Amino acid sequence: MSSLPNQQQRVLSGMRPTGALHLGHYHGVLKNWVKLQHEYECYFFVADWHALTTHYEEVEILEQSVWDMVIDWLAVGVNPGSATLFIQSQVPEHAELHLLLSMITPLGWLERVPSYKDQQEKLRERDLATYGFLGYPLLQSADILIYKAGQVPVGEDQVAHVEMTREVARRFNHLYGREAGFEEKVEAAIKKIGKKNAKLYKELRRKFQEEGDDEALETARALLENQQNITLGDKERLFGYLEGSGRIILPEPDALLTPASKMPGLDGQKMSKSYGNTIALREDPAKISEKLRKMPTDPARVRRNDPGDPEKCPVWKLHQVYSSEEIRTWVQEGCRSAAIGCLDCKGPLIDAVLGELAPIQERAREYEQDLGLVRNIMNEGRDKARDVARQTLTEVRQVMGLEYH
Repeated sequence: MSSLPNQQQRVLSGMRPTGALHLGHYHGVLKNWVKLQHEYECYFFVADWHALTTHYEEVEILEQSVWDMVIDWLAVGVNPGSATLFIQSQVPEHAELHLLLSMITPLGWLERVPSYKDQQEKLRERDLATYGFLGYPLLQSADILIYKAGQVPVGEDQVAHVEMTREVARRFNHLYGREAGFEEKVEAAIKKIGKKNAKLYKELRRKFQEEGDDEALETARALLENQQNITLGDKERLFGYLEGSGRIILPEPDALLTPASKMPGLDGQKMSKSYGNTIALREDPAKISEKLRKMPTDPARVRRNDPGDPEKCPVWKLHQVYSSEEIRTWVQEGCRSAAIGCLDCKGPLIDAVLGELAPIQERAREYEQDLGLVRNIMNEGRDKARDVARQTLTEVRQVMGLEYH
């Protein structure tokens, strides 16, 4: 659980720039972003430094990939008025925090991240014996901690990265949160919240620390959150003292589990560029129709009047994403009885996919014709992100003894 309740409302998520996005990205990540931006304070970034950790030899396609991806974000409804959008490398504070955290992060923590060996295995054709690749989980931690984000939307396979970030934050706070005169500063801060609140705070702290009362912890957090008479530094000291630690400088984030993407590719496998089974968000409608018409079906249906089994057909998986209960029943009955042919079955699916993509493609054309607007959006997001990142970094430098007068 994050230590600062107001940070719980801040979400951080990023995507590597892979160029134009496909329906797998939309259903797996972007639809969730569009939802989250109305529920939390969201920071969404282009992870271009992360792209270099594995594709450092392919920099010629990086810039175009960034702008293609950002246009798709905007086209699906990720709104710069509701979320802060920026490019990672344009906020150099990420890199400085990464460097400073590397001073305290044990090597073994990086080597045991599950995706470290998995990625090396998957990308065997690439030379990944680099310092950048080993350190990319810590760069992810810096991405999260620089904004003191409380929630990080991830799939099951990424939970380990968030857990490592929590460990890094915990270690950092343990090393640097016990400032000189901490107890005295806590007592002074308690006096500032008034006698009644001070008494309540101490009682709630006792209940949590002696009885493990989580409800008391939440009540005490809410009490502190509403205090207007104390500085942010004092507030962080009181949050830390509440939980029995020092001052909370870098709050521990929580993993916000996202549902696994149910978007199948044209061959029934997970939709992925590496499988060549994708439908791009901005793909030509005629080409999309052709791809869907040519999709493989149940191999048992050799002739039109052969009955089939939808469960053995990749087209059925797409119907489960796009079709109503009525159409799915029609498909099940018609396929099993050979009352409908495979092209008949694909018809409603083609209509549904094109119907979903039509407004996205229309918005994308507007952004394609006004790249200046796209750049301005990202520049404004960069400036907002840097303002927040600088505040965290100033605090980190101070406690690490790097503020010279």
